[in-house]
Amino acid sequence: MTEPSRPARLHSLTGLRFFAAVIVFLHHVTISFPFPFAPFADRGLASGLGRGLEKAGWLGVSFFFVLSGFVLAWSAARGGDTAAGFWRRRLVRVFPSHAVTWALAMLLFAGASTPLWSSLPNLLLLQPWSADPRVHFGVNSPSWSLGAEVFFYLLFPLLIGLVRRIRPGALRGWALAMGGGVIAVQLVAQFVLTTGAAPYDAPVTGWQFWFGYAFPPARLFEFTLGLLLARLLREGLLPRVGVPAAALGLAAGYALATAVPWLNALTALMIVPVAALICAVAARDVEGVPTVLRGRTLRRLGEVSFGFYLAHYVVIHWVRVELMDGRLLGTAAGAALICGLFVASLAAGALLMVAVERPAVRRWSRPRRALPEAKPPQHPQPQEHPESPRQPEGRLA
Repeated sequence: MTEPSRPARLHSLTGLRFFAAVIVFLHHVTISFPFPFAPFADRGLASGLGRGLEKAGWLGVSFFFVLSGFVLAWSAARGGDTAAGFWRRRLVRVFPSHAVTWALAMLLFAGASTPLWSSLPNLLLLQPWSADPRVHFGVNSPSWSLGAEVFFYLLFPLLIGLVRRIRPGALRGWALAMGGGVIAVQLVAQFVLTTGAAPYDAPVTGWQFWFGYAFPPARLFEFTLGLLLARLLREGLLPRVGVPAAALGLAAGYALATAVPWLNALTALMIVPVAALICAVAARDVEGVPTVLRGRTLRRLGEVSFGFYLAHYVVIHWVRVELMDGRLLGTAAGAALICGLFVASLAAGALLMVAVERPAVRRWSRPRRALPEAKPPQHPQPQEHPESPRQPEGRLA
């Protein structure tokens, strides 16, 4: 595959992003501890859904981290950008929507139980740097991943420069090294950080879970892998994998993750299938092959996915804990409630995109132009007749 002069638009990845946000929603709406989000009175059904979707949130977050690196590296190939301009655009895109959902969460439920020392790091997107689960999962819980993304954004100008300097023949080796880094993080967490209390009902210590899942430098391997995969695709060095085969591989990896020790399921088993699916879908866009994911509806849903991701936890927590006080329902009523929560979260995400994200991007993504310097007033010059010859410039005779 020859490298294009301008990188193709990866619209199918936009559509795929929506499904990653949906599985995070399904993970949260089916958990029963520490909050009774799962609405089913049938405890066998609730327990089965909880176990089956327990790893879905982790899969979605890992997908977002690899995808973020991939898309940013692909867009950076257009050139003409500066570090300051990149940082400004990223901050303007993510922070206003985060600030709004943080304020809503504080107003609706978190403010009554969240002290300032815990809520302020969440507002400033510093929460994943704390090993205290009351901080890194406080207020609007999914926003911890934005704190990791901000760390990636800060390093992106340096990382993309390093990736560009790698000779093509060494790219595969570096990509494998990043995958190895993901596995190494899990091994360190499993065999080194063995002391401490277990957070919530997790069968691991708090240090193990924080380091293996939320600590931003530990998740940098996934983001950097995305950078390398984008370069490999542009160089035509990726093996051809069909989208159905990649999707089946991801399903198999997820099934295996439900059967292995808890820590190994965080990211290690799914990193290769996630990378394969992203590359397979992106390759179809580069080749101009039509996909369902490129359709207008899925593209629009993909554009809403960021707001949906930020809003869904606020919606679920407010309805299930504050309004319903954890009340359980029959199977049909519980399924209807989940559908209603999904629609409400999607509507809230669309509102965030239209009323917050896009206006902020339009207003602040580029610095304002400096006002032109005032020019001294000039005396009007006599108008020449169109047919009269102009006087030659120079001294008057």
